[in-house]
Amino acid sequence: MNLHEELVQTFYSCFQKLDSEGMVQCYHRDIWFSDPVFPELRGDEAISMWKMLCSQARNFELSYGNIHCGDSQGSANWEAIYTFSRTGRKVHNIITAEFSFKEGKIIRHQDSFSFWKWSRMALGPTGVILGWSPLLRNAVKKQAAQNLKRYRYKHQDGS
Repeated sequence: MNLHEELVQTFYSCFQKLDSEGMVQCYHRDIWFSDPVFPELRGDEAISMWKMLCSQARNFELSYGNIHCGDSQGSANWEAIYTFSRTGRKVHNIITAEFSFKEGKIIRHQDSFSFWKWSRMALGPTGVILGWSPLLRNAVKKQAAQNLKRYRYKHQDGS
C-alpha cells in the first residue's frame, strides 16, 4: 500500500468511527469537495460538512474498499448505512470516490452516487415520484446548504 492509499484508508477508518477531526487531517487546507447533495465545497466548508455529518449521524455503519491510488490521483468505493434525520428513514448509499493529492494530503474529493436511489430511500414516496427531477434535487441541495450554513454559524467559535 502506497502513502496515498494509506491516507485514503485513514480517512475512511476515521469516518467509520465518526472521527471528523481525523478525517479532516487527511485534507489539504485548500480542499475541494463535491457530491450530488453538497456540490463544490471549498476549504472550511468541506471540513464543516464532515463535522456536521459526523455529529448528527444516527445508526451509522460504513464499509469501504477498492482503494487504488497513484502519485496524483486515486479512487475508492464506500457504502454508508444510516438513518436520515429529516425523515427517520433508513438509507444504504453506495458511493464511488475520486481523489487528487497535493503535498501528501487530499486536495480534491469527488463523491458520486445515484441521487434518485438515495432520494427513494431517504425521502420515501416523494423520492420515488420526484427523485429523478431537477426540482427535487435542487430543493435537497438548497436544504443541505442551509443546514451547513446554520451549523457553521453555530460552531464558528470552534466548539
